[in-house]
Amino acid sequence: MTDHIIKTIEDLEAVYNLEPSDASLVKESDHVTDEYRQLIEASTFLALASVGTDEIDCTPRGDNPGFVRIHDDKTLMLPDRRGNNRIDTLRNIVGDPRVSLMFLIPGSGTVLRVNGRAVLSVEPELLESFAEKGKPPRSVMVVTIDVMYFQCARAVMRAKLWNPSLHIDEKSLPSAGEILAAQTKDQKDGGVDGEAYDKEWPGRAEESMW
Repeated sequence: MTDHIIKTIEDLEAVYNLEPSDASLVKESDHVTDEYRQLIEASTFLALASVGTDEIDCTPRGDNPGFVRIHDDKTLMLPDRRGNNRIDTLRNIVGDPRVSLMFLIPGSGTVLRVNGRAVLSVEPELLESFAEKGKPPRSVMVVTIDVMYFQCARAVMRAKLWNPSLHIDEKSLPSAGEILAAQTKDQKDGGVDGEAYDKEWPGRAEESMW
């Protein structure tokens, strides 16, 4: 297998030896266009990638449509809602501002990608402007756009992501409690009670959504 690993850019370009189509190049923009604005405002979910001094991270972020605010045509704002307090992504941003956002829109095959640089703001008035049910975020990510462009729909089409007839029954997969119980089963105290965790989770999530 090691004899067939691509090790240089020249090797890579020899494999992918077709020129990018005109459409794949002209779709790039260094600011929010009217069309890209509509995609951002319709999105309820994004994947956020960051690079730190010691690690990389990709995290899901989701909320009501328009949860990413378009401050101006070069700036996006994303509130940091309640989570697990690991703050992996936030640590990365403090050390390295480079981020990449991938927006998904339920029902649409179009994916929007944004690459840029982020800072974290704790300005009180800004935090309060993002409050949901009286609960402001603890920080707001302010992203300066370097480039943005839509991704062709092939990946979403291949995945049949929005086809409800292919949605997996969640009960057929390990629950969070089952995973935690398995991960901690060798601890002296017996580890996490997975059944109790799963039973308590819906109420805890509802109370801590924002």
